[in-house]
Formats: sequence, structure tokens, C-alpha cells
Amino acid sequence: MNNVKLDPTTMKDWQIAEAAEEHMIPITRLAAEAGIKEDELIPMGRNIAKVDHARILSRLSGPPTARYVDVTAITPTPLGEGKTTTTIGLVEGLGKLGKRVFGAIRQPSGGPTFNIKGSAAGGGLAQCIPLTPFSIRLTGDIDSVTNANNLAMVALTARMQHEANYDDERLARSGLKRLDIDPSRVQFKWAIDFCAQALRNITIGKGGKMDGCPMESGFQISVASEVMAILAVCSSLRDLRERMSKIVLAYSRTGKEITTADLEVDGAMTAWLTEAIHPNLLQTIEGQPVLVHAGPFANIAIGQSSVIADMIATRLAEYHVTESGFGADIGYEKFWNLKCRFSGLKPHAVVVVTTVRALKMHGGGPAVKPGLPLAEEYTKPNVALVEKGCENLIAHINIVKRSGVQPVVCINSFHTDSKEEIATIKRLAEQAGAFAAVSQHWLKGGEGARELAEAVIAACSKPNDFKFLYDLDTPLQKRIELIAREVYGAKGVTYSDLALRKIREFETDPSTRKMATCMVKTHLSLSHDPDRKGRPTDWELPVSDCLVYKGAGFVVPVAGAIKLMPGTASNPAFRNIDVDVETGKVKGLF
Repeated sequence: MNNVKLDPTTMKDWQIAEAAEEHMIPITRLAAEAGIKEDELIPMGRNIAKVDHARILSRLSGPPTARYVDVTAITPTPLGEGKTTTTIGLVEGLGKLGKRVFGAIRQPSGGPTFNIKGSAAGGGLAQCIPLTPFSIRLTGDIDSVTNANNLAMVALTARMQHEANYDDERLARSGLKRLDIDPSRVQFKWAIDFCAQALRNITIGKGGKMDGCPMESGFQISVASEVMAILAVCSSLRDLRERMSKIVLAYSRTGKEITTADLEVDGAMTAWLTEAIHPNLLQTIEGQPVLVHAGPFANIAIGQSSVIADMIATRLAEYHVTESGFGADIGYEKFWNLKCRFSGLKPHAVVVVTTVRALKMHGGGPAVKPGLPLAEEYTKPNVALVEKGCENLIAHINIVKRSGVQPVVCINSFHTDSKEEIATIKRLAEQAGAFAAVSQHWLKGGEGARELAEAVIAACSKPNDFKFLYDLDTPLQKRIELIAREVYGAKGVTYSDLALRKIREFETDPSTRKMATCMVKTHLSLSHDPDRKGRPTDWELPVSDCLVYKGAGFVVPVAGAIKLMPGTASNPAFRNIDVDVETGKVKGLF
């Protein structure tokens, strides 16, 4: 790459990626240099491979060797604050310092890729490449999750039709017994990997008696499916297979759970995932290995790269950098209390990404809206707005400190940032107990991330006292209230009658009583209300529902009016994406 001129100030991200891809390290050499043996590699073309998790973890059976670093952020603007860009930049920066380093990021969903946010490959000189396959299809993992999810719905709806039309004797001739599924208590949904708000609530089974059972149904985005959650938290194919059999799809008229095992579809669902369970191996623009596995959306899902990817990387590297979705209130909280519980791994440092732009918004600046120019407040110095907005940053620093780990604030630098604004952030972050570093990885790649990498190394050398916020003996209602008060900063929690009834049922059920807790909440505020910026005070968290993901192993309290299916905006990214018909190359991704 030394002879290739890549200039983020004059080139779009896809143009930088396209130029960099001409000089990629061959995937077999990248793997060998990273410590992955030939028989552990499953090539998926010249530039991408899967890593056979069973083979490599059988060989790497010892304890982790790497310093384990998670990247999270403050409450973002709708534009995002560059968390993936920072993750890749930090990997590149550690590489510049001579460290043997891996990264792990989540596969982008088609929803944001073709909507407002765009791909999740990073940006500028801190990108994961090759960009097009990373952003579209990759090796088919999300398609496999979607198909496994929808196969469960096919099995459920077909069974409901047959039970409605056949007597017990005819069912018995097919080897079936009546499950007596209640159409009003189907909790599972169909999946599609786009932001399709028109499919949130639908009616199916219209027509005649051979066209299914009429009932209300709906879609969720694929990466929020319990199937994706299982892919993220499982540790082996055996573990994945066992979890698939525990998914609760619906309830009978007498209140009995109807699982995938009851419908005998769990094995076939697992068959869709036998390749998806292997992490995907890609690389940074500067040639460090990156494992891409599992999906995003920590507001409505677990939102973490996979346990398997981290199990592999922490046994191959000196430093392993992984990423959690959105801010520390939801992404890091789930990393802390869910992912680390499942993996047994403990972080040595946590990076909290911030920008001057976001801090100004939290300090009272005008609304930041995708597709519209930034207001003058965001392009000219305004130390007062930044200082006020640091209340949000300090809240996120305190969340990380509550887990017993050293926070490192990364000031993701823009050319419009003033020295006084940067100095204010550093001063307040350090007063709050964090290390702080300015990073220019977008503009300069690994060279621009040296200061950040050095701060992370220093943070990793400090002793920490990592501990979960709650143990699994803590009653579910108390856990929700702990998270609300100690992570979000709420003064209390209110519950709908539906949520309270379900919570009490889960607390009395031995199979759910000790499951972990995966909150669903907006990412645009520390509170449940996306319009409340900064550090909201004197508010209560309204819990409207509570779902159960027995396969993944957690209960899912839903706060506020958030949807499991996002919507597509009026000016989506797909309007800018096209194909060069001469070369077949995709252009316009960002």
C-alpha cells in the first residue's frame, strides 16, 4: 500500500476501498501470518475465507493470550460517531506499534446498508475490505439466518393449518399429535434483512382452508432474530444445535410452550447454519486480520460480534479489538452482562468513541438529521456546547467504570474541531477517570491512531476488577431496575400490565428464572425517549413488554415504543448505489 495514494479528503470511501483492494494481501497468506493453519481455512474466493471454528479451537485449547479490548461509544447522533471506523483504526494503530492484532466486527445488515447509515466497514483509511462483498451478501450468513428463521415460521403455520383441517386420526397417520397452537399467542415473527416498516404488522392465512390459518403476524429485521442471537452467543455446533431446539415459537391454548423441537424443525434450521457458524476472515486496508461474524442493532438485539470469533482471536493475537453496538448504555451493557457471561472472556480496556459533533448535540445544539447539512453550530468552535454535552460522555465513562474496567475516550477527530474543544473533552474525560486520546484514523489510518493505540496499551496494563452488574440469582424485575438506574440513570421503572404479567411468569419458571437480560431500548438517548439528549434526569423507564429467547438464553424487556423492524427513510442510501456495467463493480457504497 506504500505506493498507493489514498486521500479521504478527495475520495469517497468506496473509491478508497476499490483502490486498496488492488493491493490486498492474499487471503491464504493473511491467514498464515495470523497463525491460522491451511486446514483451518475455508477459502471463499481470493480475498475472503471462513475459519473452521471447530478445527482451530480444538488446536487452540489453552487459555486466551490476548489483551481484550471492546469499542463502544457515547449516545450517537443519527449519523453515527465512527465506532467501526475507530475499531478498524485502532487495529491499524496497534499494527503500527508492532503488535500482533486481530479485529472482530459485525456483518452489516442490508437494512442500514441500503438505508440511512450505509455499510459498517469503517471509513476513510480505516476500513475493512473488500468493501462490496463485506457490505452485500458476504458469504451468506445473514441469508442463512433469515432462511432458518423463516423455516420455523413455515413449520409453525403449516402445522396450524393441518391441525385446523385434520382430525386426530389423520394427524396420527402422519406421525403427529395435536399441539393446539393458539393463533393469538404466536410470539415468533418472519424475517427479512431490510428496513421494511410496511411488514411490521400483517395478516396472513387469507383465502381458503388450504391457504393457512388466518392470524395476525409480522416481520422483524433478520439481524434481530433469535436465530442471529444464537449465532452470536453459541460456542460450538453442538451448542448451536441445542439452542435451536429451545426456541419458543408460540403457546398452546392451555399455555404450553410450542418450541422448534415440538415441530421437529430444529435440526433442519441448524442445517442452514452449518457454514454460517464459521467466522469470516477479511482484512483492514493496512493488512491486519479482521473476523466478521454475527450482526448489528444493539438497540433491538444483542448487537455483538460472535463469541466464537473472540474465542479464536484472543488465542492468536497479542491484542484483540472487538466492537459493541451503539452507546455504552446498550452495546457495552450487553457486552458486559451478556457476551462476557457467555464467552467467559474479560476485557482489559474499553474504548468510548466520541465526536465534537455529538457532544455539541448533547449540549443543546440543533437536531442532527441525515441527508441535511449540519447547522453552523457544528462547523464553528463552540466550547460551551461541547462542555455541556460532556455530561453524556461522563455518563458513558461511568458505565464502563461500573463494570470495573478502565475506559479510554477516543476523540474521533474532524477537521472542524478546534484545539479548545479537544482540550475541554480531554480535561473532563480525565477528571472522570478515563484515559483520553485524539485519533485521526479516518484521515491517516494506523499512523493517525498511534496516540489512541498507546492509550489502549497503557489502559490494558492497569489492573481491573471486572464484575457483572447482576448475578443470575437476581430476580428479573430487580435486574431491569438495576440496569435502568445504574446504567441509564433512571429514577425508577414503570411496567405495563402485559410486561408485569410476563415478568412474573418468567420469574416463577425454573427454565427462565436464571436467564440473562437483553434490554430493548432506543440508542438515541440514555433514556427511552430518543428526543431526550445529554444526560436526562428525573425520568422513569417504561417497560411495555417482555419477550423470551430461550434458545439464546435471555429474556428481552422492551422499553418504550421501539420497533423490532426499523423503517426506511425518505432519502435512503440505495439511491446512490449502482453497478458499472463494463466492469461489474459496485459503486456508491459508504
